[in-house]
Amino acid sequence: MNQQFEQELQSSWQERQEYAEMMLPLIGKLYRNSAVEISVYGRSLLNASATDVIKAHRKVRLHEGVKLRLRESFPILLALSEMQIAPAQIDIGKLAFDFNYGSAVDNDDLNAFLSEKLGDVIDKEDEQKPQDVVLYGFGRIGRLLARLLIERQGKNNKLRLRAIVVRGGRDGDLEKRASLLRRDSVHGPFNGSISIDHERNALKANGSFIQVIYANSPDEVDYTQYGIDNAIIVDNTGIWRDRDGLGLHLKAKGASKAVLTAPGKGDIKNIVHGVNHEEITPDDTILSAASCTTNAITPVLKALDEEYGIEDGHVETVHSYTNDQNLIDNYHKGDRRGRSAPLNMVITETGAAKAVSKAYPKLAGKLTGNAIRVPTPNVSLAILNLNLAKGTDRVAVNEFLRDAALFSSLQHQIDYTASKEIVSTDLVGSRAASVVDSQATIVADKRLTLYVWYDNEFGYSCQVMRVIRDMAGLSFPTLPL
Repeated sequence: MNQQFEQELQSSWQERQEYAEMMLPLIGKLYRNSAVEISVYGRSLLNASATDVIKAHRKVRLHEGVKLRLRESFPILLALSEMQIAPAQIDIGKLAFDFNYGSAVDNDDLNAFLSEKLGDVIDKEDEQKPQDVVLYGFGRIGRLLARLLIERQGKNNKLRLRAIVVRGGRDGDLEKRASLLRRDSVHGPFNGSISIDHERNALKANGSFIQVIYANSPDEVDYTQYGIDNAIIVDNTGIWRDRDGLGLHLKAKGASKAVLTAPGKGDIKNIVHGVNHEEITPDDTILSAASCTTNAITPVLKALDEEYGIEDGHVETVHSYTNDQNLIDNYHKGDRRGRSAPLNMVITETGAAKAVSKAYPKLAGKLTGNAIRVPTPNVSLAILNLNLAKGTDRVAVNEFLRDAALFSSLQHQIDYTASKEIVSTDLVGSRAASVVDSQATIVADKRLTLYVWYDNEFGYSCQVMRVIRDMAGLSFPTLPL
């Protein structure tokens, strides 16, 4: 390797770093001041590092075959930062590619181009009011939801985490809660600062004041005494799953609606955002965000059914162990779940295949399902064995799902990887409900076997956030279309 080549390589990297570093304050400003979330080909840049920005741009070449340079996307971001924009999710990667290489390549008026592509949100008044959110329960999902809510902290934040409700109240409880939020063995350290307010019995995190409330039943809490009103209560406990039980939340002063982070029973709507979220009405006061597995497989199944038709199939989930299982062999009311989770693969039942029909009724009665719990702490895998209505091939299926991940209405639910080396830990922190492993796809005419990864904790929590947003009546259109 000659010296000139090394200098050119170093110079190229330095240029990308400098553009990425210039982008970061603009990305932050757009979110904090206007609730505009910036992404590059589906990869969110909210609270990203300079290296994250560079890596997001590298992803473009995998899909378009052409490199997208940061110096090409930076003018897009700069122009956006000087505009009045209503809350939205804007993909500067797609905009920059279109402006530099696509249909708009001959357009030299950037502002006119952006006005055309983003007309729904440019020069629009933001009339959406912030929504108070309370987390009832502070386990795995509760703490990840807290992280997602806190990372969006800013003067124009629309979902405000106001309180968490837990049992307990013994000495040292606040310290324990803060420590569990601050450090996570799977998802890493909290991105920011957390302190304890003993006088007010609260946590302070990145400018958020989070009241800690102790209660044994949802209906005994008076949220109004903490200045909380009309709040959406997110039940992470799983204790109450029917309308009567979850209705206890609505008896609390200051609470208006409740979302369950588990499958709901009875007539409760089970919502998989991207699939049936349009069924949410202003009159809905109790909703379920379904299960992690249902959220992972339903968007992919819907996309495949609309393109190829699904006659029938079987879903096998290889699922990381959960807190419901035992660390060592001990009594458990469930079959096999009493055996040590870190030491065994455990065959168990899953209702996810049947639950798909609650969000996507076209597949009612067409799917069977089962699950194997395995000794990993997070990230699971769904294997979809499907009989299609029309024949296809591996290349066509993969290209279809890749396009769905980038350009369809399911782009926030479905992600796609072409990596030959990817393993489960690589998917920790994925914000999509599922990630299609294209290298593992098997097709034999009308028979399809598809492997779909999902972060059953973080990816699911991102889906819950979308349901909360919809229940609050907040609109964040994804642009360009």
